[in-house]
Amino acid sequence: MDTRALLSALRLGRTPPPEAVRAFAHGLGDGSVSDAQAGAFAMAVCLRGLGEAGRVALTEAMRDSGRVLDWHLPGPVVDKHSSGGIGDCVSLLLAPALADCGAYVPMISGRGLGHTGGTLDKLEAIPGYATDLGIDGLRRVTRDVGCAIVAASADLAPADRRLYAVRDISGTVESLDLITASILSKKLAAGLQVLSLDVKVGAGAFMKTMEEAHALAEALVGTAVGAGCRTAALITDMDQPLVPAAGNALEVAVAMEALTGTVAHPRLIELTCALGGLVLALSGLADSADAGAALIDDSITRGGAAERFGRMVAAQGGPNDFVADWPAHLPVAPVLKQVPAGMAGRVSAIDGEALGLAVVALGGGRRIESDRINPAVGLAGLLPLGAEVSASDPVALIHAASDDDADAAAASIASAYTIGDGGAPPPLIRARIG
Repeated sequence: MDTRALLSALRLGRTPPPEAVRAFAHGLGDGSVSDAQAGAFAMAVCLRGLGEAGRVALTEAMRDSGRVLDWHLPGPVVDKHSSGGIGDCVSLLLAPALADCGAYVPMISGRGLGHTGGTLDKLEAIPGYATDLGIDGLRRVTRDVGCAIVAASADLAPADRRLYAVRDISGTVESLDLITASILSKKLAAGLQVLSLDVKVGAGAFMKTMEEAHALAEALVGTAVGAGCRTAALITDMDQPLVPAAGNALEVAVAMEALTGTVAHPRLIELTCALGGLVLALSGLADSADAGAALIDDSITRGGAAERFGRMVAAQGGPNDFVADWPAHLPVAPVLKQVPAGMAGRVSAIDGEALGLAVVALGGGRRIESDRINPAVGLAGLLPLGAEVSASDPVALIHAASDDDADAAAASIASAYTIGDGGAPPPLIRARIG
């Protein structure tokens, strides 16, 4: 089946044979599939789906479109992935904490996708931090420090590299099949033994309902386990931002506050410990997920995770004194503007997607692939669900490049907050799969 026949079959809702999907993935990797065909494929899959066999075939073929790493290290090779949310800077805590606990973490991360932020964009707010290390650099930093957070090199899952860019600009981000194949092709190409997954659900997530989140979590866990990687997933709340900030440098600042213990961020710490606990239990470094979570918490509390983070930043080209003097190194936006609640009551709902799109509009994300990001802009002081406010109290503080940008963002941010009677926010961890 050639590419045109594959696209026609998908358009008509027919399940293509796995070998046709594999051939298409190889064409993405070697360039024989055009950008137009890649966009048509992404839209057809988003609308019609691939089926279970097609999803597995696409994942394995994208993994095998480049090099697949193997490791010879004195500890398990592990990682974590999030399906994307607002204020989600868990990776910046978890990778160094896992390394401090004896694991090795070659974390291949992505850039902002749709309304959600990207770990690479956040880290690139740190002056000099290089995410494009190549395979040799990834091996070196992982071996020497215990963790590295990098972009997928051209040698790893090149088919995903092309399809990932197409999804962001073609309105096909939400496809379960494409999300699964994209996440796992890169992770499996990194030679992982253990993987934990954070599947977000709620207003600020791609998956808005528990039914959708369960479907994604089960697809991810089933595919990863079938490929020989010990994997479990948590379904976690994204009806509100995970931390009170959204934007690249602002989220790095929150992560540093948590790592250094200068500001308490309990939801961030809770989720970091829960995901890390799964990894340590699955890898045999802890007797149970609860015991593993306690080890992660201890690493953060005593400063071991912060020390590893500093070593990673320096090894990837950032300042040697970043942990000791991080406020001096992060960029700062010139314009600050408060967004008042407009009425008294309690925060009863937050449209996280609207907040994420406001950050993109400020310049903190991409509308098209070639857009350059301003790492300093974003939102801080985001109020959580249940917070009590007066009409003049701010629900957010805009960090903008200009007064015009701040004024343009204010209305959409205010409308993202619903002020009413409030109520108990949902639990952070909704379910475990695997």
